[in-house]
Amino acid sequence: MRIGILGLGRIGAFHAETLSALDAVQSLVVADPFAQAAKAAGERFGAEVADSPEEMLAAGVDGVVVAAATDAHPALILAAVDAGVPVFCEKPVARTMREGIEVMKAVRGRGVPVQIGFNRRFDAGFVAARAAVRSGELGRLHTVRSTTLDPAPPPAAYVAASGGIFRDCSVHDFDIIRWVTGREVTEVYAVGGNRGADFIREAGDADTTGAVLTLDDGTIALVSNSRHNGRGYDVRLELHGFSDSIAVGLDDKLPLRSVEPGVRFPAGVPHDFFMDRFGDAYRAELAAFTEVVAGTRPSPCTVADALEAGWVAEACALSLREHRPVRIDEVRAT
Repeated sequence: MRIGILGLGRIGAFHAETLSALDAVQSLVVADPFAQAAKAAGERFGAEVADSPEEMLAAGVDGVVVAAATDAHPALILAAVDAGVPVFCEKPVARTMREGIEVMKAVRGRGVPVQIGFNRRFDAGFVAARAAVRSGELGRLHTVRSTTLDPAPPPAAYVAASGGIFRDCSVHDFDIIRWVTGREVTEVYAVGGNRGADFIREAGDADTTGAVLTLDDGTIALVSNSRHNGRGYDVRLELHGFSDSIAVGLDDKLPLRSVEPGVRFPAGVPHDFFMDRFGDAYRAELAAFTEVVAGTRPSPCTVADALEAGWVAEACALSLREHRPVRIDEVRAT
């Protein structure tokens, strides 16, 4: 098949490398507002270079990967759907939930699959955790703990345009909690602080947050996030049930140091970058997209799925601002 890639920044170039190595993909067409980025990717991966999204869609692509800036996501998703071309788009669907709802309404019933990028759904550990919950081997869940700690903040310009830590970072935790447990979040209570980079505070954001989520069956989920984790990139999930408890992310590259006498775990070099931690998951995610393009599987993460995690982020942002619990139905719009 022939796949187009819109946006050739860090993640777009990684996707181009991944797709060029897949047996199902015969050729790539790349485009980026920065012509040099598109040219470099074209030379590196033997891809055809298009001058615009319109030119790419006219080039006869079977599927499109959107790795452009967030502001461009709605228009690029809709352009692909209007052309009848399946599309994969990195999260978020749009900068605001209102725009996301408009995208969902516009693609609903069109018969053109849209897959939103939440890579943790393709990580082997999270897949195994979901299977354990579904099998019943943990018994009824009572507590879930989800952690995402970045080694250092992103650039100031990125933070200012990110929509805040809940929408940019925590949303991965919110999505994977829903996906692994099969439950919906009904209420949140969030706290946050700034103990690091001044530019995060100046952007009106927090650099460290905690959230308590109540799921629709009464399970309590605790979510911890920070832009500052000196030991590395730490992503974990714990699931505690009445019969058993399991964890995702407890490998030898876990960026956590034990001070117990005689304990040598973890023994490896800590994860220090999200593409180090989730490289295999990104590859599996795009391999799944080629199956979506081929028509052999439905979208594994729809626009509606992505918006559900977004509502949890909206509720947490409101909770932090107003220092109170917030129900999801208080912020949800249709």
